[in-house]
Amino acid sequence: MEANAGMVAGSHKRNEFVMIRHEGEGGLKPQENMNGRVCQICGDTVGVTPAGDVFVACNECAFPVCRPCYEYERKDGNRSCPQCKTRYKRHKGSPRVEGDDEEDDVDDLDNEFNYMDANGKAVRQRRLQGEDIDLSSSRQESQQPITLLTSGQSVSGETPIATPDRQPVRSPSSGHLWSGEKRSNSGSSVDPSIPVPVRIVDPSKDLNSYGLGNVDWKERVEGWKLKQEKNMMQVTNKYTEGKGDIEGTGSNGEDLQMADDARQPLNRIVPIPSNQVNLYRVVIMLRLIILGFFFQYRTTHPVKDAYALWLVSVICEIWFALSWLLDQFPKWYPINRETYLERLALRYDRDGEPSQLAPIDVFVSTVDPMKEPPLVTANTVLSILAVDYPVDKVSCYVSDDGSAMLTFEALSETSEFARKWVPFCKKHSIEPRAPEFYFAQKIDYLKDKIQPSFVKERRAMKREYEEFKIRINALVAKAQKTPEEGWTMQDGTPWPGNNVRDHPGMIQVFLGQSGGHDTEGNELPRLVYVSREKRPGFNHQKKAGAMNALVRVSAVLTNAPYLLNLDCDHYINNSKAVREAMCFLMDPQLGKKLCYVQFPQRFDGID
Repeated sequence: MEANAGMVAGSHKRNEFVMIRHEGEGGLKPQENMNGRVCQICGDTVGVTPAGDVFVACNECAFPVCRPCYEYERKDGNRSCPQCKTRYKRHKGSPRVEGDDEEDDVDDLDNEFNYMDANGKAVRQRRLQGEDIDLSSSRQESQQPITLLTSGQSVSGETPIATPDRQPVRSPSSGHLWSGEKRSNSGSSVDPSIPVPVRIVDPSKDLNSYGLGNVDWKERVEGWKLKQEKNMMQVTNKYTEGKGDIEGTGSNGEDLQMADDARQPLNRIVPIPSNQVNLYRVVIMLRLIILGFFFQYRTTHPVKDAYALWLVSVICEIWFALSWLLDQFPKWYPINRETYLERLALRYDRDGEPSQLAPIDVFVSTVDPMKEPPLVTANTVLSILAVDYPVDKVSCYVSDDGSAMLTFEALSETSEFARKWVPFCKKHSIEPRAPEFYFAQKIDYLKDKIQPSFVKERRAMKREYEEFKIRINALVAKAQKTPEEGWTMQDGTPWPGNNVRDHPGMIQVFLGQSGGHDTEGNELPRLVYVSREKRPGFNHQKKAGAMNALVRVSAVLTNAPYLLNLDCDHYINNSKAVREAMCFLMDPQLGKKLCYVQFPQRFDGID
């Protein structure tokens, strides 16, 4: 394919690749310029559609399958893609099978319900061989003439894009619509000997429902083209300039495949097989039946000597039964969700380009450092600072609702240790990225580690962490006894939070864009200490008030569109968790419907 052949756009919902050509270009795409993809089932070429485009059987993963194998799988096989196990949808030209979705379109009724017509089989056989078929001539012997939409340019069942030299024309004599070039002779028509793809138009419907005959049609098409060009501008500039053809180097084919992958959905639902949950469903039904008999007995046999106590106990039992029933609803039909981090990176975080991932503010709340050890809070903060996400998109806010100087000093020590810990985690892909839990793992830490310097650097980092723990524990031991005059900072200034119930608000930025680089000179995520103002006589609303203060502070400093709320002992055990959440929140179709993404909690030492 030539580098200047135009822009290729595709969609996971539509079985087509659309070639948007330059102004003045037209005609069919030469078949020899198509990328010859091989069917992964039978070994033959995938083939092309009547419009000249590559046949794509699965709209989810684009697994190469030819049309004969596709129709065989739908009719006699398991009706799903061999790779992603997604059920095949019916494409135009293929008969309907049991379980297909209902369709409102009427432009493919002949093929949709045509199983035994020999002529239809011949037409489909010619389609499988990649030939352009004039469907109107093949049906004129057995059917009455119908209203057709033809085009001098190959399309995939869609309305051809209008250009200044190619406008839709309606023939008043025949009632046919076609798109032709401007000619000086107004009486000229399309040569009937030239095979053209057709689209059946329902005569009972208004042409406006097909996007034709409308004054705004051209403007809407042009608006769509501008939107697609804006979305694909970076891709086309990168993948079409100065590149060889596909047959020469194969680079353009891979790049176009990457561009198509970037347009695929970022997540999908993976249902659990029924044979794995049917037994649990039977148990739920048995429990529900037993529960019904139990309540039938309890309500029909009251205790007359202690009627009030009996009534209260029955009400409590009904409440617990209702809570149990609500808990069974998600377990009746459990599902798994799979994310595509590679597609997220292709769409929003390409190498060598500014990241377009959405910023996120992470909130960590703590109150009393004597009940919530500062070392645990420090591990939570370190796991946040080391997440696999652009550093300029992550900010960590720690709320100290007890205004303790111990928490402030522990956070200062944590920021210094983070300058060494964060680059170590990202260099060697450490999991989990909370040092206390990483070094406590009883696993082979050399597994999948190919860098010879890893062992030496790991020993040095473990020694650094042991020294960090000694400093934190020394601060805790020092804070066991509060001085009579109150705590003082290193410069001799009294600590503003000596009175827990009456102190001003405090904000301290430890790490961020202004400073805070690691040992390798790279920027670190922002780390902010926040202690909200408290005054006597005002209800501070406890943790809800602390969250409100964090939202206000983050709105002034970073104002990220997404928030993640963690407790002081909830460290991040998956460094890619934020990216996986963005696979849902930044999905073009699903993201607008979502309110939040919640990950399940896992407690160490508890099954």
